[in-house]
Amino acid sequence: MANPAPVETISTGADKAKLAVAALLVVGAVAAFYFLGKQDLWVRVLALLVLLAAAVATFFTSEPGKQLIAYGNDSVREVRKVVWPTRKEALQMTGYVFAFVFVMALFLWLTDKTLEYVLYDLILGWRR
Repeated sequence: MANPAPVETISTGADKAKLAVAALLVVGAVAAFYFLGKQDLWVRVLALLVLLAAAVATFFTSEPGKQLIAYGNDSVREVRKVVWPTRKEALQMTGYVFAFVFVMALFLWLTDKTLEYVLYDLILGWRR
């Protein structure tokens, strides 16, 4: 069994600064929303959205942001490899699941009623 290659994460000062700026922009967006409390709602929401968009853009220029984009691209590529069932197969499997659930519910109900009869009627003698 081959050992996987170790993952190297290189965090430069520039990446740390970008992440700090992104965090400050998020905090600034929330602060601006409340600071502009006397303005119209659309101005407050616009300021919030602009600052959040700037924070997201700043994050995606950092190395962790680029890794997140690469992860998303890899995920999309893997989803395209999936062989999805046909409509007929999906309906058959759904039918099997419903039938199994029904049989299990019936089994559990019968078990419950049997135990109820044995415990209350036969052992304890409580008649209803």
